[in-house]
Amino acid sequence: MAGQATARRGAGQARKSGPSGPRRPAGRLRLRLPARRRLLLILATAVVLGAAVVWVLYGSTWLRAEQVETTGTEVLTPAEVEAAAAVPVGSPLVSVDTDAIEARLLRKLPRLDSVDVSRSWPHGITLDVTERKPVLLVKKGANFTEVDAKGVRFATVAKAPAHVPLLELNPDNSPSLRRFPSDALVREAVKVAGELPSAVAKDTRLVRVTSYDAVSLELSRGRTVMWGSDEEGELKARTLVALMKAAPRARYFDVSAPTAPAASGS
Repeated sequence: MAGQATARRGAGQARKSGPSGPRRPAGRLRLRLPARRRLLLILATAVVLGAAVVWVLYGSTWLRAEQVETTGTEVLTPAEVEAAAAVPVGSPLVSVDTDAIEARLLRKLPRLDSVDVSRSWPHGITLDVTERKPVLLVKKGANFTEVDAKGVRFATVAKAPAHVPLLELNPDNSPSLRRFPSDALVREAVKVAGELPSAVAKDTRLVRVTSYDAVSLELSRGRTVMWGSDEEGELKARTLVALMKAAPRARYFDVSAPTAPAASGS
């Protein structure tokens, strides 16, 4: 009897397990299906949002380049800068090539020293420019070529800007010309002009260069300054100011050797 009962229990367990082993709980299967649906829903949402963003940036009329603003101009006008920039008005703002605009401006307008092009959402492009400032002028017929602090000749104008001295190069008979060609002498003159005290710079009418170490200045009221080379520029500037105060009526000042300056004439 006991054996028969044991056999029946074994047969019942075999029928429950089936030929492939124990059944998986139904609750665990029900938990897995919603997780898969959630993942598919997240992926579908991401795709839809991505497509919407692309459409807003490129396909819609909401974020288009419609306005151009220019800042930093002094001699140039905003209209001149914007015409040279040739911003593709009406294009999607995100697709505007700001680097190409910067390169185009620097190529077309040599007066510009630097350019920063930026997007101003939702509809604007900003052109922030910095113009070169002349520190010397080179006489060219009836006109004047402007030279900036880097020695770059960037523009020709009919009227000389106020308080910008003329540059006179006379290096023909100078033996230093082979070592210091014309462009190097221009840079030398530019450096000297940049080292002048503000009061002296305002009165400087001419910077004359005959060689690397022979730079002189012609000031207002017939005064002359022998500067020498650009070496020890700060010391020469301080020495010149002190010398002019000590000899206010002098017409000739020599600071080429700043530790032994000289003044003469009255």
